[in-house]
Amino acid sequence: MKIVRRLYLREFFTLLGLLVVSLSLIFSLIDLTGKIQGFLPGKPSAANMTLYAIYIMPKFLLYLLPMSVLISSMFIFSQASRRNEIIAIKAAGGRLRSLFYPFVAAGLALCIFAFLTGEIVVPGFTRKAVDMKNYLEGNARKVAFASGTLWLRSIDGSPVKIDVFNVEKKEAKGISIFVIGQNVLKERIVADRAFWNGKTWMLEGVTRYHMESGSTEKLKSLAYGNLDSPNVFSQELDTIEEMDITELYQYMQRLKNAGFRNIKLAVDINSKVSFPLITIFMMMLGISLSLRVGGSGGFLSAGLGLIISLIYGFSYTFFLSMGYAGILHPLVAAWIMPVLFSALSLYLFLNIPE
Repeated sequence: MKIVRRLYLREFFTLLGLLVVSLSLIFSLIDLTGKIQGFLPGKPSAANMTLYAIYIMPKFLLYLLPMSVLISSMFIFSQASRRNEIIAIKAAGGRLRSLFYPFVAAGLALCIFAFLTGEIVVPGFTRKAVDMKNYLEGNARKVAFASGTLWLRSIDGSPVKIDVFNVEKKEAKGISIFVIGQNVLKERIVADRAFWNGKTWMLEGVTRYHMESGSTEKLKSLAYGNLDSPNVFSQELDTIEEMDITELYQYMQRLKNAGFRNIKLAVDINSKVSFPLITIFMMMLGISLSLRVGGSGGFLSAGLGLIISLIYGFSYTFFLSMGYAGILHPLVAAWIMPVLFSALSLYLFLNIPE
């Protein structure tokens, strides 16, 4: 039995590696092709475009891993059933569950791998991809996110620090503007709150520190036209792949403490955990279904696995969208599909006929 398990595990990981890497490469090239029109005016080198494709690969690898696990497990064991190997194992007195337990352990290992990839690898690579995209398009990155704080440059080049920003309300709290003149700090503007009135930013609860004279000036409100429109924030803060769970949670808490409620962040935090978790259950589902379709063939089983993966992916995205819209509680939106699929997978796996 040990030899058979090692053989199947080797076949599974070989197929899984080929499938997930090749699909990730294809999707990254498709992404590159879609953006290449915007890169051409800057006459990018082949090396830089290759780097961009490499930087976005981990993101696609993470998204495609559960589907690849399902397809690979269904292909391997449906082929084994087709060659009557499962019947031979039963005839020799072997128990199927003892054959499949190492695959459950492998699914758990892949689940942990997916979570760590999403927390450690994807954020760093996504930041590099965004920086490379801006470089190839000839645009400087206008917004940076660090330790729950936003940093950007105003139109006149002054550094700006924003403690919290609510994209939906186009409102910010805790603003500090450092006005530079002749390579020295000329003025510092601190505001309790800022909001977009449709044309410009209005600062409220303003304190202006004039560094040259040492004087301080307090204002009830101040129109500040050197900040870009809120569209800049919406475009550059929309990628949760750039942040790990800790950063997302810290930023959500800062928003909460400032009186803002961001439902999208709550949904995203839950999805960071729920999405990788499905990997182990996709393994169980693939094994269970492959034995039920029997000798119908590996490619037919792989096709069935693809259809199931697409159904799961579209449904998962649909419920996340309902969570973003506030129709569903963030916990329900991020977990309903993983829980349903996990329950189905566990039921089918525990009822595999011996």
